[in-house]
Amino acid sequence: MRRTPLRVTAAVSLAALFIGSTATSGFAAEGVTTPTPVDGTPGHYIVLMKADPLASYDGGTAGFKATKPAKGDKLDAHSANSQKYIAHLKNEQRKLAAEQGVTPDADYQVVANGFSAQLTGAQVDKLRASKDVLGVYADEVRHPQAQTSTDFLGLGDDATGKGGVWEKTGGVGTAGEGIVVGVVDTGIAPENPSFAGAKLKNGNSPKSKGQPYTDGKYVYFDKADGNTFKSPIVSGQEWDKHDYSTKLVGGQYFSAGAKAAGFDFQYDLLSPRDGAGHGSHTSSTAAGDFGVKASVSGVDFGTVSGVAPAAKVAMYKACYEGPDPAVTTDDICALSDLVSAINAAVTDGVDVINYSIGGGAATGILEPDDIAFFNAAAAGIFVSVSAGNDGPDPVTADHASPWYTTVAASTIPTWEGTVKFPGFEKAGASVSVPFGSEVTGPSIYAGDAAAGTDANLCLPGTLDAAKVKDHIVVCDRGSNARAEKSEVVKAAGGIGMVLVNVPGGADSLDNDFHSVPTVHLAAANRAAVLAYVQSGADLPITLIGENTTGVTTPVPQIAGFSSRGPMKAAGSDIIKPDVAAPGVAILAATNNRQDEQPTFNILSGTSMASPHVAGLAALYLGEHPDASPAEIKSALMTTAYDTVNADGSRSTDVFAQGAGQVDAKRYLQPGLLYLNGAQDWAEYIEGVLPGTFDDVKPIDASDLNVASIAIGTLASEQTVTRTVTATAPGMYTAVASIPGVKVTVEPSVLSFAKAGESKSFTVTFDNSSAPVEKWATGSLTWKGQSGDVRSPLAVFPVTAAAPAEVSGTGVDGSASVKITSGVNGTMALNVNGLAPLQLLTDPDNPVDGHSGDGKSGDENKDVSWIVDVPAGTTLSRFDLDSSDDAGSDLDLTVYRVVSPTDLRYYQKWQSATASADERVTIPAPTAGTYMVVANIYSAPNPMTWDMTYANVAPGAGQGAFTATPNPLTVTRGEDVSYDLSWSGLAAGKYLGVVQYGDSDVRTIVTVDAK
Repeated sequence: MRRTPLRVTAAVSLAALFIGSTATSGFAAEGVTTPTPVDGTPGHYIVLMKADPLASYDGGTAGFKATKPAKGDKLDAHSANSQKYIAHLKNEQRKLAAEQGVTPDADYQVVANGFSAQLTGAQVDKLRASKDVLGVYADEVRHPQAQTSTDFLGLGDDATGKGGVWEKTGGVGTAGEGIVVGVVDTGIAPENPSFAGAKLKNGNSPKSKGQPYTDGKYVYFDKADGNTFKSPIVSGQEWDKHDYSTKLVGGQYFSAGAKAAGFDFQYDLLSPRDGAGHGSHTSSTAAGDFGVKASVSGVDFGTVSGVAPAAKVAMYKACYEGPDPAVTTDDICALSDLVSAINAAVTDGVDVINYSIGGGAATGILEPDDIAFFNAAAAGIFVSVSAGNDGPDPVTADHASPWYTTVAASTIPTWEGTVKFPGFEKAGASVSVPFGSEVTGPSIYAGDAAAGTDANLCLPGTLDAAKVKDHIVVCDRGSNARAEKSEVVKAAGGIGMVLVNVPGGADSLDNDFHSVPTVHLAAANRAAVLAYVQSGADLPITLIGENTTGVTTPVPQIAGFSSRGPMKAAGSDIIKPDVAAPGVAILAATNNRQDEQPTFNILSGTSMASPHVAGLAALYLGEHPDASPAEIKSALMTTAYDTVNADGSRSTDVFAQGAGQVDAKRYLQPGLLYLNGAQDWAEYIEGVLPGTFDDVKPIDASDLNVASIAIGTLASEQTVTRTVTATAPGMYTAVASIPGVKVTVEPSVLSFAKAGESKSFTVTFDNSSAPVEKWATGSLTWKGQSGDVRSPLAVFPVTAAAPAEVSGTGVDGSASVKITSGVNGTMALNVNGLAPLQLLTDPDNPVDGHSGDGKSGDENKDVSWIVDVPAGTTLSRFDLDSSDDAGSDLDLTVYRVVSPTDLRYYQKWQSATASADERVTIPAPTAGTYMVVANIYSAPNPMTWDMTYANVAPGAGQGAFTATPNPLTVTRGEDVSYDLSWSGLAAGKYLGVVQYGDSDVRTIVTVDAK
């Protein structure tokens, strides 16, 4: 299958993606406000070529056999056939780079075909115009995303490893045996006992049998699936060949992108060694050794274990620590380095990749790392990714693509303390009040002890020491790091702190190590605490080092910081996140320098949740070495259970928990599987992004065979299809429901005679009483003797299903429009327009009556204009139309730029198919300056072309544009028609919009007034 250009836009947003003991409290994603380079701007770029990379090459190039693994197989990047194709790609890359005078600083052949390099503006333009180039993407900066979690998951007892899944699969010594977990992160601390392993032997040594071995240049490991892991031995700062072991089988680092961004490495190490702690934490959570003693700040916390303690670990460092360890915004994960890391992990032959890294709410499904993971999954590698830490707001989740597993963060039973005063006794997070002890003292609200602005936040220098001395201080969460607040209290003479969350802000409870005894309370308790403390002077408060309330905190709850769906990227027909896993107060390994003692820490974040799922995938592969990524994901989803709300009631929020909390006790015997692969993903992509592939038939996104069902637009009855494959004989009966929606499953009973048998069924959704323009959610459960197989459901009933576009002709005319109503009663038709499409002309190559011809454009065949989009615009459209539809190929890009003289951009839209005509339509555009770029990619025949645009705004239309009747009398689920009419137009083309009621559903109207 040959792919045509994927002209993917680069999202630009920064987010703090893990929450540690010194992290700040405001972790909302920064909006798309930082301009990024526009075409022709010098900078560091990722250049992807059109030819398929190793993982997805299915033949077609003379002399090179297909390398894409067959169904059920995994990629062997070291085979002679693979190495031959890799050499071919490298040669093609070298030729392209030489032609353009480019010196690559990194190259990719396995999950992507291309290189990264520092480019001049002219080189950017030339490469974008090259027939061999898929796309040229400005490099981005991304960031890393903290009873034990393994015991809570039911894996086994902390002391012995018995009584759970580990024991049932052969014990901790075989849990994940034969599997390699690759981690893309900040590096690893090889001395930490979580990664303890024996010295590597030579492959010829009899002692190396069944264990990783080395030839001095590479580490080798014969895996459970029959393939061999092979990773190069590297050296760097505080890192050499002795840091590899039979546990830590891989360690590489990638820094070209960070270097190109001007990053200062003095606060980290140019080697696989961890300079931040994040990578060691995620690695040990996924696959750290069993029963490792852990202490933090002198406090003994017993033992910790990785989810798959017998699995091997390979680190691919692509993230580096900045000067301030309290924040992540000065850290760096250059996108080009991340792609290099993914490429290396797949080349080496890992089985699982953990990727606790992100860039804020997902804006697409084909970012460069999405493309790399598409090919990684096609190569048979399971990928676990973090959902992000920008909750609890909706539409904040990162990682929208269906070929990996996106993980939300949930709570587990954790270390708690109690705040007690007359009439009040509430538990919160605490590890700084000595276990079982009490601290009592007079209380004061920080805002009442002010020596500076915003004293309530306990900012440095804001507390009056005379008022704070020997007091327990109540501090509001926000602005500065939580742990810094206790430092401020201690510096002012305080003896303790009650840290309270503020309503409307982040409401997670975090086990930070504070400078004074501290209990962290939820926002719901703030009013009562302040009412007591401020009702008199020096009123006593007691902090207790355990939960004495007699009330057990309900778990698992979805963490307040955990990012939520629905996903707006590529529509809303895929539910994300996929599952939830422990991500709050997770104790695991952190970083140390070569001559320092190993360390551990308690961290929270979806970064901590993702490696739990990566570890579970390794356990699954240990039992089923040939399982596909989709099989593992399906097993995790269909056996998951609902999380709980703060009051202990069952949560059914599919956009917070996905399918639910992963259940390690059940997922190894899922009963039924929803399987899918690279061909299915390609059909899904073609459905949401038409023209991406040359020869792939599109499917409706709702029909992708995943273990959840979502319909982003439901106006009338809609049917979706799923296929399940049995893991054992059995009979299943369907139970499905969504409040207010009729859900029908046909057939409702499935019977399987043997494992491996597949059967299809349909699910029909018809809204009966659910409110429109709101999500309605529920579940489909196949009930069987061996257990339930459950999938989350989500549908979005809409006001109407209407044609995206209608057209008409004539200076006077009309057009009939038929819609399907999603409501009963009356429906207002909000008519905007008609706005004339304005012709943009090329002053450097004037063509009478047209924008240009085949001779137009600079040396890269680009022509550009600056246009304004006024405030209040309902819709903007940009049309590029060639007179030679058969022979020419034009491309169109639109940027929202800083100003007419500052061409850095905030947003980018592109239409760059292989066809002659291109169009960009922007609903509700942000007012400002836009740059329009037409590229005359190919014009072999005499031709002309027109570049037109229009801005549609309320009350600014021409031609007496009206809809009749208005309002419409409508019945839910039934078709109804109305007429549009216009008159008195001057000759030309016009654009209008009809919006239905208060919804976002619209029909675009084009009129050719001849």
